[in-house]
Amino acid sequence: MDKQDIKNLKKRYLVWFYKQTKEALDKIDRKFSQVEVDQFVLKEIRKLDTNDQAGSFIDEFKAYIQQKQKNGLDLKYQNGKVKPEYLFLSLKLAAIEKVVTKELGKPALSEIKETYEKEMIKRILEEREQKL
Repeated sequence: MDKQDIKNLKKRYLVWFYKQTKEALDKIDRKFSQVEVDQFVLKEIRKLDTNDQAGSFIDEFKAYIQQKQKNGLDLKYQNGKVKPEYLFLSLKLAAIEKVVTKELGKPALSEIKETYEKEMIKRILEEREQKL
C-alpha cells in the first residue's frame, strides 16, 4: 500500500470513530438542548393561548419536558457528579479530534464535523418525510 492508501484508511476509520463517539455523546447532550428549546416553546404557547383552551395539552407538554430533563440528568450525572461514562465519551471525542487534526489537518476536522451535521439533519428530514 502506498502512503495515500494508508492515509485514506486512517481517514475512513477516524470518520467512523468520530461518528460513533459523537452519536453516543449527542444522545445525552441533546436532551439538554432540547429541553432548552422545549421550555421556550412552552412559554410561547402559554402566551399564545390567551383563552386557556389548550390547558391540558400544555400540562402534558410541561410533564414531557420535565421527564426529558430528568432523563438527561440521569444519563449525565450520578450523585451530583458527571458520570464516568459521559466523561469518557467527552475525553474520547476530544482525543479523536486531536488525532484527526494531527493526521489529516484542521480543515479535515472541520469537514468531518460539517459532514456529520449535514448527515444528522438529512436523517431527521428523511425520517419526518417517511412518517407523513
